Amino acid sequence: MTQGSKRAGTRQWTGLAVLVLPCVLASMDMSVMFVTLPSLSADLQPSSSQLLWIMDSYGFLLAGLLITMGTLGDRIGRRRVLLTGAAAFGLASVLAAYSTGPEMLIATRALMGIAGASLAPSTLSLIRNMFLDERQRATAVGIWTAGFAGGAVVGPIIGGLLLEHFWWGSVFLINVPVMILLVVLGPLLLPEYRDPEPGRFDLPGALLSLAAVLAVIYGLKTTAGHGFGWTGAVCVAAGLSAGTLFVRRQRTAAHPMIDLALFRTSRFNVPLLIDALATFAMVGFSLFNWQFMQIVLGMGPFESALWSLPTFLVMPVGIALATAMAPRIGKPNAMTAGLAVAAVGYIALALIRTDSGIMHLVSALAVVSVGIGGVSAVVTEVILSAAPPERAGAASALAETSAEFGGALGIAVLGSIGTAVYRSQTESQAPAGLPPRATGSGNGNPRRRRRHRSDPAASDRRGSAQGGLRCLQPRDADRRGRQRRSNGGRSHSDRLPAPQRRTARLRGGPSS
Repeated sequence: MTQGSKRAGTRQWTGLAVLVLPCVLASMDMSVMFVTLPSLSADLQPSSSQLLWIMDSYGFLLAGLLITMGTLGDRIGRRRVLLTGAAAFGLASVLAAYSTGPEMLIATRALMGIAGASLAPSTLSLIRNMFLDERQRATAVGIWTAGFAGGAVVGPIIGGLLLEHFWWGSVFLINVPVMILLVVLGPLLLPEYRDPEPGRFDLPGALLSLAAVLAVIYGLKTTAGHGFGWTGAVCVAAGLSAGTLFVRRQRTAAHPMIDLALFRTSRFNVPLLIDALATFAMVGFSLFNWQFMQIVLGMGPFESALWSLPTFLVMPVGIALATAMAPRIGKPNAMTAGLAVAAVGYIALALIRTDSGIMHLVSALAVVSVGIGGVSAVVTEVILSAAPPERAGAASALAETSAEFGGALGIAVLGSIGTAVYRSQTESQAPAGLPPRATGSGNGNPRRRRRHRSDPAASDRRGSAQGGLRCLQPRDADRRGRQRRSNGGRSHSDRLPAPQRRTARLRGGPSS
């Protein structure tokens, strides 16, 4: 085959646009709930436990089934799995939009997670087959990376705009036309590809991989929400045990889901590790970024999402630079350069104080976004290229699973460190006689909030606290009181991002 015959044409690039759209929606559906929960909760009246599952059932099932769906696509056809998943995702979105109770919404969100798990590995593995030229494939993977990352950023913005005019179910209905478009255009623009010698599907292996991923991620999220305890530790231990059994089965199975020989080459395992670490830092720091905007600067969720938009807009710059530099300086050097740029941004984030403005935060996040965007694009392309074409689905699923683990670990580890630092500083500076429970929670207690609002000196003492968690403390107690009154009496915790608001409720803090 000549070099010219390997280059993709108009059909392939149009097909790429069709592939990116469902990935944007799958990513967006994880973040759009941050602004949807208040109106959803007012209508369906879920309990605290149900609220957690409304948020997490989608992400848990999506993460747990990535490997299964990627392997299934290799065996029965990646386009078939993608189109089936798209149709199921659209149907589940309609059911979610018209849910009549919390239980129904939890179930439909779980169905969306199962269907969503088919989208990322199928689209990425199809790119592997559609773009045979290495440089074109790197560009295509970069566009896919930007779309997947962009969905998480624009989710709260689109959700906020929809909720200004429609009911909460509209955030799910926007999925339907895109999935219809994919189902209609997919057979015309996307090639089918499957392993010519797939063998039997390994059902026990699929169940073990599901158990391993679900248990570990649930344990990490439990640790992030409640601190280190038996529940999180037992779940992580159970997940690691299931993962060990899964690896043993893959070594002995006649037709394993994953080719373990891939992990023996640094071209595959090192990019996987870099992908996990990059997501670890990005997601872990985002926890504090949202808190700084909403707690310190007094922004609402929608305004915070708007200020996050510039970080997405500059990401293509990093992707374009990395994909252009990689052929010239080598992919390892391109990844190193991206990590170095991101490190500069993280240092700038670590220097944020309570008197830092929004431009300090946004500019630092923009630098991080440029670096991580370039790293993610190069890493994903390297992982795809390291796997043989018939294993591209499983390789894509492993890349996405490593990112899921990295994100969950980032929230658990960095969130726990942040909570510990904040608690130690609060306890040392809290007014005398304050109950220990009040100083043990970053979200506070009604008596503590009233006392702080009426005591500017206490606010000044908190603002002078040293350490990386300074950004978690209010800048101006009087302004916080005015903002509460302008928000119709809503409490401080009502304006927290959904994960922190749920944590406050579970720890006994008030929701209003």
